[in-house]
Amino acid sequence: MSAVWELLALSSSLLLVVLAQGGKYSREVNEAATAGSPKRQEAGEFRVVKLNQIWEKAQRLHLSAVKLAELHSDLKIQEKDELSWKKLKAEGLDEDGEKEAKLRRNLNDSWKIKVIMTKYGMNGKKDAQLVDTNYIKDGTESDVLDDPRLEKLWSKAKTSGKFSDQELDKLWREFKHHKEKIHEYNILLETVSRTEEIHKNMINPSEEDQFKEEILHGKHTELKDKMRSINQGLDRLRKISHQGYDTASEFDEPRVIDLWDMAKSANFTEKELESFREELKHFEAKIEKHHHYQKQLEISHQKLKHVEGTGDKDHLSRNKEKYVMLEEKTKELGYKVKKHLQDLSSRLSRGLQHNEL
Repeated sequence: MSAVWELLALSSSLLLVVLAQGGKYSREVNEAATAGSPKRQEAGEFRVVKLNQIWEKAQRLHLSAVKLAELHSDLKIQEKDELSWKKLKAEGLDEDGEKEAKLRRNLNDSWKIKVIMTKYGMNGKKDAQLVDTNYIKDGTESDVLDDPRLEKLWSKAKTSGKFSDQELDKLWREFKHHKEKIHEYNILLETVSRTEEIHKNMINPSEEDQFKEEILHGKHTELKDKMRSINQGLDRLRKISHQGYDTASEFDEPRVIDLWDMAKSANFTEKELESFREELKHFEAKIEKHHHYQKQLEISHQKLKHVEGTGDKDHLSRNKEKYVMLEEKTKELGYKVKKHLQDLSSRLSRGLQHNEL
């Protein structure tokens, strides 16, 4: 009998050890999932599987250092949105609310992922890659604007004698930004059209499809906002190309200029408009800092490639350290710029929609 009790005691002790170890390993797994953890980085750059797959594909495609940093920022924004939704779900939504939230999230995610993949030329189409957004190269000799109207305006401005070299560089950034806006509009339009076609051909529309219709309506509003921005931008480029820059111009950065032009036509009070103006100044300073680090990252990347061929290990190690530091800083600032732009655009969109009520 005593032997039986001893066996039971031993079994209990072993069970407690296993449970304790299980708790320890569970904690380690959870801790490894937190941002910045080395174990998490070994498992993947992002906490969402499909985002890791996109990131790994991008690295296989050997995108430039600046493009990889830009993509990283876009994926970070997407990850934040998805994890925010998961947190809401974990806190407990009612059944109908959860169903609706899931439908909206899934459809929106498919759109966002499509835009990201197309933007960086990762959707299998050779001509799909969006133009460089970092303005490292001035592009005046090697790049094209893919629009006869823009080409004509740029040629006129370049030969007008109304612009200094610095102003021409600034104007070129505006032309390139306008080209990006048209490209992004076309991506969204194509995605909306495909979704509408699928929806139209469904034999037995369900309750879920009603939610999709609501989301499609929201995307049409987004398309309308983008087209408004494109038309305003083209009018601005025409005016500047003919008259030159106004010395009293508020802002230099194309994205900030867009936001300010739209803000002036939104339903803001004078106090709100002034507050928005001040926030745009901070935003422009943040963008300029980001541009600086993008330029330094590109220079560091070129230097690193050169040093790799020399065989000088010490020199290579120092350049790698500097490159990694610049890469991380560029990613961090890129995320902050994109998040700030997202917040400002949402705030502006609400003001513009209120105008139309």
